[in-house]
Amino acid sequence: MSEASGLPECIEVGPEDADASILLLHGLGADGQDLEGIVPHLKLPVGARWRFLFPNAPVRPVTINGGMRMRAWYDIDPAAGPDSGSGDIAASAAATAGLIAREAERGVATKRIVVGGFSQGGVIALETGLAYPERLAGIVALSTYLHDHANVTARLGLANAELPVFMAHGLMDPMIPVQRAAIAKSTLTDLSYPVTWQEYPMGHEICMEELDALSRWLTAQLPD
Repeated sequence: MSEASGLPECIEVGPEDADASILLLHGLGADGQDLEGIVPHLKLPVGARWRFLFPNAPVRPVTINGGMRMRAWYDIDPAAGPDSGSGDIAASAAATAGLIAREAERGVATKRIVVGGFSQGGVIALETGLAYPERLAGIVALSTYLHDHANVTARLGLANAELPVFMAHGLMDPMIPVQRAAIAKSTLTDLSYPVTWQEYPMGHEICMEELDALSRWLTAQLPD
């Protein structure tokens, strides 16, 4: 967290006078630089004034990794069940919501802000975007899942009902099985969220075909 603002420190790519902002949260043990490299591959529309933000998660002990300290949006404790970590997830979602609010203060309309992430970061993006009190442009959920999907309706916000969601997953993902992502998709679809679903013959990673599809989706959500 930044001592000055209480918000996660971010890597920023894009103009100061941006008219759209895209927040992308990294996965377990990575940092903001891990996703920064995708920007040149997103084929932004000519003249697009989009700002990308890549926040850094706090460093914390992670139970599943033997208590090693690393950047993580929440602890993962296999003994506590698949939907453990609610407190950490809520805190990280609140911090991400603070970044969205700061982008609005910088002059970007919330309806032109996308929140997204990979793996753990995607969990936080879904948690943040579905509950955010002002309308957003969309949510990007890459190789991830929906935390505590059975009780998600208690955490939804009316402002982002039927918000577009982009989901992509590897069919051979050894970290987060594609079935877990498919449950998230079905849950959101049943709640009338328009989900764009992509699956690829890959593991826990991001491929170029995925970035091409994401580029098209972002362009559709952030028209000139």
